[in-house]
Amino acid sequence: MKPFDLWAHEVRRAGPAALAGPPALVLLMTLLAILGARLGSREPTTAFMLAGSLEMLIPLITGMAAASSLGRDQAVELQLTLPVGYRSTVLRRLAVTAGWTGLCAAAGSAVPALGGWWALVPGAPNGLAVQLTWLAPALWLAALGLLASAAFGSAVAATTTVALVWVAEQVVAGPLQASFPSRLLYLFATTRGTVPGDWTANRVVLLSTAVLLVAAAWPLLGRAERVLGGEKE
Repeated sequence: MKPFDLWAHEVRRAGPAALAGPPALVLLMTLLAILGARLGSREPTTAFMLAGSLEMLIPLITGMAAASSLGRDQAVELQLTLPVGYRSTVLRRLAVTAGWTGLCAAAGSAVPALGGWWALVPGAPNGLAVQLTWLAPALWLAALGLLASAAFGSAVAATTTVALVWVAEQVVAGPLQASFPSRLLYLFATTRGTVPGDWTANRVVLLSTAVLLVAAAWPLLGRAERVLGGEKE
């Protein structure tokens, strides 16, 4: 297959839901910002909802897409015999879904910036650092989803793992913020708050540990017996 055909195949494989979800979220953020502006409202609640959409929902979408990256290939046995390794296929698949989500998130981050909403979020970064609001937790959950998918060989188990971690960080935010090590790994340090001065360290640790999660998944993706044992849907 030609490179264009390969990428087009992965776009089709992503499905309408994965492709429509991120722009739909950005559209909702835009409508929320417009409604707030027309009502003359610049309340912190609206700012929290806009920032939360980026920091909480974009990472969840990205993590779910990564978690379902394995287990749905109809001819995986044939793919394992090709010169291009199956890991390259998985990375291309992630690049399509995560890249599209990232483009939408970058556009969505302009919504609170243009409306001045970021100034109402306590501890929110300035300039290009705003992109780390969604980028760091999105890459971390994507790496976790990839590792879970490679380890379990099941899209259901992997997406469940991502969802449980996401929910747990919402429910037990207080205890996670109370400890320095867990505070550095907390996904929602912008909207749910963190100790002053820890935000940058939190983002750096999330990005660094995301690399470690991908490194742990890499050898698992190279094991043919594990890939062949994945679920077929």
